[in-house]
Amino acid sequence: MKNFIKKIGAALLSLTVAASLLAGCGAKTEAPADGNAKGSFRTLDEIKSSGTINIGVFSDKSPFGYVDENGEYQGYDVYFGNRIGQDLGVKINYVSTEAANRIEYLQTGKVDIILANFTVTPERAQEVDFALPYMNVALGVVSPENAVITSLDQIGADDQVIVISGTTAETYLEKNNPEIKLQKYDAYAEAKTAFENGNGVAWANDNTEVIAFSIENPGYVVGIPSLGSADTIA
Repeated sequence: MKNFIKKIGAALLSLTVAASLLAGCGAKTEAPADGNAKGSFRTLDEIKSSGTINIGVFSDKSPFGYVDENGEYQGYDVYFGNRIGQDLGVKINYVSTEAANRIEYLQTGKVDIILANFTVTPERAQEVDFALPYMNVALGVVSPENAVITSLDQIGADDQVIVISGTTAETYLEKNNPEIKLQKYDAYAEAKTAFENGNGVAWANDNTEVIAFSIENPGYVVGIPSLGSADTIA
């Protein structure tokens, strides 16, 4: 896994490091006095002066971002974060994030940048600045191999599909297939456990994530490898 991450990451890093910093490091904005503030966020010079950069990553989403058995952050996105820290000459403080609070963490200044498998959408681009993309992605649907879902038409009126709150899978299905019942979870680990326990007939997420899940967990098949439009991760 580490060799795979290094090979892929090194090829893309030179194009993305500088742009990645723009995702969270704009002009400093002070919090409004009314308390409904979006907080303050730091400029690149302020980050360098402090000696530390705060990076939001997933802690439970292998192979993108996860905490290993030694309590260390690992994964594809973490590899990028480590290289950013090296290039800036600063220490890294990784902050665990969930899909639903990625924008909030940027806007409140809890993190300087987000490296958490963040799909670029027009709605999100109105809230935060995205760096250059480093991955192409679509949605995918994984299901048990003894009851493979190859079309959304197979999902019955009483069936439920598992999604993670705040993801493009949730948005897509609510907009395009409102008849499908969704079972929503805030954390990746919660959704994974629920799916493994048979709480839903399928799990919809980024296709990179469901493919990784099916590889790591025998007995599951990505019956729908590409759903919706092709997007980018930045």
